[in-house]
Amino acid sequence: MELLGRGSAAAAAQVLQRASTAEPGSRSVREALARAQFDAGRYAEAADNFRVIVEASPSDDYAHFGLGLALARNGDHAAAAEYLALAAAMRPDAAHYIEALRSVRATLRARQAGRQTGEDRGR
Repeated sequence: MELLGRGSAAAAAQVLQRASTAEPGSRSVREALARAQFDAGRYAEAADNFRVIVEASPSDDYAHFGLGLALARNGDHAAAAEYLALAAAMRPDAAHYIEALRSVRATLRARQAGRQTGEDRGR
């Protein structure tokens, strides 16, 4: 966690991966690993680890939030919106959850509008 706090996400992910292998059932280690992977730009791996937490603990709002962010960064905005909506519903007081959801939904709307414009041109 110290490495992550100092901005050494890749090094933290390396150490936390070893810890996760040694303690595969540790939710706190897996969450720290997912955060480190996210900060290191390893979004698919972060999503995988956040997903494990969500499956084990469906009421964990932070895991839904992390999974949503990782999916969005990995380009899966539709799935990201689902997880971010769940996180926001669980914690409506968390402004950063709401803002992340708005951002992903705006991206989805913009892409949909772009597809419709392209379809109109093709007619």
